[in-house]
Amino acid sequence: SLEHPAVQMIAMERGKYYIGGPIFGLELPTRVFPCKTPSELRAQLPANTDVVAFQCRNPVHRAHYELFTRALDAENVAQDGVVLVHPTCGPTQDDDIPGIVRYHTYEVLKEEVANPRINWAYLPYSMHMAGPREAIQHMIIRKNYGCTHFIIGRDMAGSKSSLTKEDFYSAYEAQDMAKEHSAELGVQTVPSLNVVYTEEKGYVTADVAEKDGLKIKKLSGTKFREMLRAGED
Repeated sequence: SLEHPAVQMIAMERGKYYIGGPIFGLELPTRVFPCKTPSELRAQLPANTDVVAFQCRNPVHRAHYELFTRALDAENVAQDGVVLVHPTCGPTQDDDIPGIVRYHTYEVLKEEVANPRINWAYLPYSMHMAGPREAIQHMIIRKNYGCTHFIIGRDMAGSKSSLTKEDFYSAYEAQDMAKEHSAELGVQTVPSLNVVYTEEKGYVTADVAEKDGLKIKKLSGTKFREMLRAGED
């Protein structure tokens, strides 16, 4: 449906012709940021323990950090498990921050946190905001890279209708499909916690904030990117 922005882009903004057929690898492409192959990354990750993949397409902010570090405490993750922060650094939506800029933000954060349980690698992939089906694709990709678990966010790879501007997929459609096919794929899901920032206690889960009557402060991804571009703190 042309109502989906990615379908509209492919049908109306890309080239007229597409080429199909068998694919033969000649050499790895040269990229502006390092991208380990699946075999290289599998060799880097610890063996015989759980590896939880976290996927994003924007610079990591504090709520992201709280989300993927808390995922290590999930009931279905081993006590010595690790996280793989594996952002997509290819082209995405027009208002997204360029991949090379995102890469540098990840590298700075990696040095700052210096956490041996957090691994970092970069995926040359372009998001198409295909909702639950794209979530399944991400699970398959991360399995190839050696991951055993995958964090599924609320409205993962979601998009808005080109006509109505309403959400194209329901909020938990990706989580539901991922759970349904988890055993078949051999990748366990770790639902992302709804982490919020409160004036009184800093970052807590949304249920704790509601239970304790805490005041929540919100910052959307769009506003976050605007503040970065404006050089605001």
